[in-house]
Amino acid sequence: MKKVRIGIVGLGRLGRAHANNLAFGVPAAELVAACSVVPAELEYAKNELGVAKTYADFGEMCQDPDIDAVVIVSPSTFHPEQISLALKAGKHIFCEKPLAVTLDECYATEKEVEQYPDLVFMLGFMRRYDPSYAYAKKKIDEGAIGKPYLVKATGVDPDADAESLLDSGYVPKSGGIMMDMASHDIDLMRWFLGDDPEEVYAIGSTVKHPRFAEQGDVETACATFSFKNGAMGQLHVGRAAVHGYHIETEIIGTEGSIRVSPVPAKNLAVIYDKHGVVQECVRNFPERFQQAYVEEMKEFVDCVQNGKKPGVVVHDGTAATQICEAAQKALVTKGVVKI
Repeated sequence: MKKVRIGIVGLGRLGRAHANNLAFGVPAAELVAACSVVPAELEYAKNELGVAKTYADFGEMCQDPDIDAVVIVSPSTFHPEQISLALKAGKHIFCEKPLAVTLDECYATEKEVEQYPDLVFMLGFMRRYDPSYAYAKKKIDEGAIGKPYLVKATGVDPDADAESLLDSGYVPKSGGIMMDMASHDIDLMRWFLGDDPEEVYAIGSTVKHPRFAEQGDVETACATFSFKNGAMGQLHVGRAAVHGYHIETEIIGTEGSIRVSPVPAKNLAVIYDKHGVVQECVRNFPERFQQAYVEEMKEFVDCVQNGKKPGVVVHDGTAATQICEAAQKALVTKGVVKI
């Protein structure tokens, strides 16, 4: 079968990971073009990935007749415009989350995507493609834990990155900790529980790094969600995990429960030494979800080749943004917010 010819925009940390996967890890894909306003990133694409065509203008890349699909890994504010350009050029689209940075933009973009039903559109909620999460969903669908009624999710970034995050000037522009950090966990809650939340209450605090408060945000936050079908969600997000990058999820059902990554282990090795029994932890999201990024891109390419619909659709992006926005409002107002 003919390979899917892909152009990518954005070659930062995550963009490079996607580009490497497309170039070397997804046999049915061929990375033929790259777009960036940073010359060094284009040189990287040519010299390290063997990309033949490079562009500084995304609209120009979309007009290339040799490109079947585009992968968008640019800054979030560019997503709606770039999605629109790609759709009008007849390109299939994989777009990293978020769909857009405001709910109005999400609604408009979702409506535009729906006008092109013959084009594949997939959003990058990669955790659904992580082998452990995919296995948990399979067991839930098989009835292994009965009816799921509670998801408890934790997502905390490494404390080692906190000061550089504060120094970067990113925090005041992030939209708040819920908008910045909660979307993947919220997407998993919707996926595991098969429903949307209708109400949220949230609280937050800053204990270790006062500069988060000085920059108008919090260091850690918790939220409780009430779902339309009677299910519940508990969320903890933060920015100061001293042991590494901590992602943990527990799904509780009427007949049992499933826990994913209660210890964010780097691998299956356990060290026995003078410090006791030690498991090393993963340090960042590219390391933790390396295989998930490959698997989601394989699904995107398969959908393009075979005319299928992906497991993550445009509405999932709108829903995640809507729920994150409500959670952020609940955090700021210290009250219950209807979704």
